[in-house]
Amino acid sequence: MSADSCPQRVSLWDIALAFLKLGTIAFGGPAAHIAMMEAEFVGRRQWLSRQEFLDRLGAANLIPGPSSTEMAIFIGHSKRGWPGLIVAGCCFIVPAASLVAAIAAAYVRFGSLPRAGGILYAVKPVVIAVILQASWKLARPAIKSVLLGVIGVMATMAVALGADDLLVLAGAGVLAALPALYARLRRPAGAASGMTSFKTLLPLKAKPAMAMTGLAAGLASTPFTFWRLFFTFLKIGCVLFGSGYVLLAFLRSDFVVRLHWLTEKQLLDAVAVGQVTPGPVFTTATFIGYLLGGVPGAMVATVGIFLPGFLLVAISGPLIPRIRRSRLAGAILDGIIVASLALMGVVTWQLGRAALIDPLTIAIACLSAVLLFAFRLNAAWLILAAAIIGVIHGA
Repeated sequence: MSADSCPQRVSLWDIALAFLKLGTIAFGGPAAHIAMMEAEFVGRRQWLSRQEFLDRLGAANLIPGPSSTEMAIFIGHSKRGWPGLIVAGCCFIVPAASLVAAIAAAYVRFGSLPRAGGILYAVKPVVIAVILQASWKLARPAIKSVLLGVIGVMATMAVALGADDLLVLAGAGVLAALPALYARLRRPAGAASGMTSFKTLLPLKAKPAMAMTGLAAGLASTPFTFWRLFFTFLKIGCVLFGSGYVLLAFLRSDFVVRLHWLTEKQLLDAVAVGQVTPGPVFTTATFIGYLLGGVPGAMVATVGIFLPGFLLVAISGPLIPRIRRSRLAGAILDGIIVASLALMGVVTWQLGRAALIDPLTIAIACLSAVLLFAFRLNAAWLILAAAIIGVIHGA
């Protein structure tokens, strides 16, 4: 029985506690966040089946915004509709945003960032092990055929060679759909398809983003105001695909080059805070908002950059079951899912090269992998233990 059809009713309180915990311990970026969600909501709580989780992962990669936050919103929506969507998303964002705002307050007062190098030194190897475990568990149901396996290998090679993430996702979807498309073209013209038209689903997801982007882009350049801050981050949330490096490019273009509200150093410090704190990397916006407008600025910036994700998930979430009922659209989604896992794999390799730098970090990663794979230990305990080791090592 699927999690969505499970008669057990998940309370909003349970959703809130689960995502507050994840928002507090989810170091390592989107790939690590998604891995922790898989362990928590597929493995431990069984709120979703693995296929349902994969379907939402594919959808999260297709819409702009922070994919791990959108996964949290998808999960909340699948269990309790609109109230679950809001509670899950907010509870995943709030711990990180609060921590980032506190760091920003210290930054404004002292002019420098607090050091967290020792903790990150030891936590990153655990994150690598967590992502590997999730990737292994998700890959088995995702690779349903030889064709999907080949597409996964091709997607991995393309991403590793520097191809655009969105183009890889689109290409994988097209390749996976070729058999279904061929079968559909061979069907007699008068035959009933029994399928939902995939073309009718696409405009529903595109219109909100285009409307909000046009609203933000149409504003004239003005001195600092909270409205300008809000609409600038709203625009970024509507159009941004990709990694934290893409976010850096958008932020620099708007806040350093066009608006002249930040210096290069302030921007780099803001991105660094978003990278080293738990939870969504997009809380970089919280830091920038605090620098420009204090606590109100932090709140305005945070709402602006995350709001499109809430709206797009609310619109696209109900479409996922319809997509699955269509053979052609379902095949496209299968290809996108495999490509999404390829993105996770390449990110894991890149993170591993940066994290496993000496015998201690290699030992932490290996021990974490053994405890996760063999004993299924909760990742939260491993992260806590690694943080303690990092503090001791950095002392």
